[in-house]
Amino acid sequence: MTNARENTVERRDVLGTAIKATVGAAVLGPLAGGGMVCAQPPAPKGIAASGYAATDASVALAPFDFLRRDVGPTDVQIDILFCGVCHSDIHTARNEWLGTVYPCVPGHEIVGRVSTVGNKVTRLKVGDVAAVGCMVDSCQRCPSCAEGLEQFCENGTTFTYNSPDPGTGKTTYGGYSTTVVVTEKFVVKIPAGLDPKGAAPLLCAGVTTYSPMRHWKVLKGQKVGVVGIGGLGHVAVKIARALGARPFAITTSPGKIKDAGRLGAEGAVLSSDAKAMKGHANSFDFILSTVPRAHDLNPYVALLKRDRTLVVVGALDKKASDLVAAQLIHARKSVAGSLIGGMAETQEVVDFCAKHKITADVEVIPAQKINEAYDRVVKKDVRYRFVIDMASLKK
Repeated sequence: MTNARENTVERRDVLGTAIKATVGAAVLGPLAGGGMVCAQPPAPKGIAASGYAATDASVALAPFDFLRRDVGPTDVQIDILFCGVCHSDIHTARNEWLGTVYPCVPGHEIVGRVSTVGNKVTRLKVGDVAAVGCMVDSCQRCPSCAEGLEQFCENGTTFTYNSPDPGTGKTTYGGYSTTVVVTEKFVVKIPAGLDPKGAAPLLCAGVTTYSPMRHWKVLKGQKVGVVGIGGLGHVAVKIARALGARPFAITTSPGKIKDAGRLGAEGAVLSSDAKAMKGHANSFDFILSTVPRAHDLNPYVALLKRDRTLVVVGALDKKASDLVAAQLIHARKSVAGSLIGGMAETQEVVDFCAKHKITADVEVIPAQKINEAYDRVVKKDVRYRFVIDMASLKK
């Protein structure tokens, strides 16, 4: 399958030919009777982009200019309209997971308008509203890729930012920017009528919560617990309701207890209330933990019915507390994890949300307020997802 890696090979061939021609001119110029011809270094190739980047774990994000790769035959260029702020962005910018490569341009909840397409692109055209999520490439040959599980690529998924890009030899830059170039397979079409601001978080928060519900076969009428009612959790409640399940919000925030019903929850549980938690013991068919910090999973395992599963999707910044094995053994309960979703499933959840009129609850901010937004996310002071208006970069 043609992908960004093949585009790069073509670009390298063109560049190699250009270099040979330049060297030849330098050698033949004097022999042709003209003045000495000096080989000039080739002008930087690429598409100018601007955005916000972290240059160190301890400093605020700041304006940053850089180059995107040129559009290849199977590439799509998207002028970015909106980009969501995921907690993963904060973890990465601040090097809380270690391994951040600076400068780092975060952002993997990207919605924009197609401005250029390669000559082999078939699904998208200039003017389409399109989106990019957590991945921009994979090997597209391994068993996982063949099954549509590119996030588990056995030769290494190329994630949207802070990821080695075999196609360019550089590190990927994300959506806190004016434009992005991505191979067509990793671009999602946004259906007509779906608000692009509210759709942006679906590219991470949506697929990250939808995928495990589908994999573990959440059914109509089942009782589903959502632990953590934040950027991921509030979308999970809406999706579970649309699937016909009976979602319950499980939260540490009393203020979100009141909001749970508006989001579509049948009920809400304050996790610090031992009596309330005990009242729901052994009653849930499925529980999804979206909390992005270390937390004790044992109280939530106790809520599961026999043979049921708690799935962790909130990427933990530290080791979670030890599970009490007896809880798992005596009722054959399971704890599992899930990572985003493949590209087909990402398109599926966007279409599902359009059909059921689901968008994220967002607070739109200018790019100049990114650092303030980061601090507010950490303080749980957002209902429920910040989305950056990229038009603000031009002001």
